[in-house]
Amino acid sequence: MLKPLLEGFALTFKHIFRRPITVNYPDVKVPMFPKYRGKQVLMRDENGLEKCVACGLCSVACPADAIYLEAAENDGTVMAGPRYASVYQIHKTRCIFCGYCEEACPVSAIFMGKDYELAVYSKDDFIWDKTELLVPAAADQKAPLQA
Repeated sequence: MLKPLLEGFALTFKHIFRRPITVNYPDVKVPMFPKYRGKQVLMRDENGLEKCVACGLCSVACPADAIYLEAAENDGTVMAGPRYASVYQIHKTRCIFCGYCEEACPVSAIFMGKDYELAVYSKDDFIWDKTELLVPAAADQKAPLQA
């Protein structure tokens, strides 16, 4: 009974003078691995307009049926193409972060981001809307009008 106790104290004493490997989480963020798939991001083109053409391939490719979108005709203020996604939602509780939506997109409008702080306090926040997913417009560009 004394031998395991001494072995435990020896192990503790061996590690007590080593440099800690922990990080102070809220103040210091841990860098993510290059292939980490976090929260989805909807991209903009070089003019600050939405890239999504509302083809629906991301919704079809999603194995968890987490993506919902509604297409609308475009008048040129939202994006350069003939259609855009008037409603684009991702259900956070269904999403399995597989990345199939990113692979299926023909115009590279959706990317898997690096955000890993996805906790919410309300069940209503489990649905990411287009306003939360869309990358903010650059400071030197005017924000396009939403229909």
